[in-house]
Amino acid sequence: MSSATKVEVKPVPVRQRRKPDWKWAALGLLLAAALYAPFQLVPFHVFQLTMVLVYAVALLGLNLLVGHAGQISLGHGAFFAVGAYAAAILMDRWALPYPLTLPIAAAVAFLLGLALGVPAMRLRGLYLALVTLAIAIFLVPLLKRFEELTGGSMGLTLPKPAPPAWSGLAEDQWLYFLTLAVTVAAFLLAASLLRSRVGRALHAIRDNEAAAEVMGVRLSFYKTLAFAWSAMFAGAAGCVYTWVIGFVSPDSFTVNLSITLLAGLVVGGLGSLSGPVLGGLFVMFVPSISQDVNDAAPGVIFGLLIIAVMYVAPTGLAGLAGRLIKKIPRKE
Repeated sequence: MSSATKVEVKPVPVRQRRKPDWKWAALGLLLAAALYAPFQLVPFHVFQLTMVLVYAVALLGLNLLVGHAGQISLGHGAFFAVGAYAAAILMDRWALPYPLTLPIAAAVAFLLGLALGVPAMRLRGLYLALVTLAIAIFLVPLLKRFEELTGGSMGLTLPKPAPPAWSGLAEDQWLYFLTLAVTVAAFLLAASLLRSRVGRALHAIRDNEAAAEVMGVRLSFYKTLAFAWSAMFAGAAGCVYTWVIGFVSPDSFTVNLSITLLAGLVVGGLGSLSGPVLGGLFVMFVPSISQDVNDAAPGVIFGLLIIAVMYVAPTGLAGLAGRLIKKIPRKE
């Protein structure tokens, strides 16, 4: 009698339902609101939102250096000014079309950041902060000295990009959409960079430099690269600033700009992609709110608001938003 063949029956795995990613939904809603906003707001408010996007691009670069590479910079406003003046000089002296000024201004800032990053990356902590602060300090008198090129203390006045006839947009709306396009491209580039080998190396340096070096990460190379990338984003933001404002002056790029940008990034949230956007809102609206509260002491109000935000959200507004979202009960 033949023995029956034993058949092993394997349980069929139950396919789990994939939970929807709320981040993509929030990103879609945010982009839809950004596209809808300029058609519902008055021109001045459209201008304010445009400046928020400009500052967000600048803070995106600063976030690469401070939030992801763990370095410190008090001279980010200098690279912002370099991009602004590069675009202004190209448009004023050589009548270059404004779209071509963006890659050139970004490249000039990148090369300057690379040149300054090589000696600066031999320093760290307070010494690096002082070196970057010195860059922001001597830039203003340097811009005033070359009057034939930069316009000196009077600056340069430029025509703003006019909307094409086919768009049917007003000037403020056209500038807004130009800035929005640059902002989206900058954030996509930064997200791609952080997911690459470069991003992993920067995070390793930020967390533990000694361990990163043992793992084969070239510290000086990636630190200098982070400095250059940070300067490039700031230069691009400065170029768009020139398009939006139509005027550049040395007094617009003092040390206060660098300090305000750093404060905005810390308040927005270090190391997150949403931090620069929240920081841009802070940089744009908080100084004006401080001025409205007290004309005599706007700096005091500004400082107190920073202290209050840091007390409520030590990891920045992005960290606070993340904690609040985690507390929302979800259906299984």
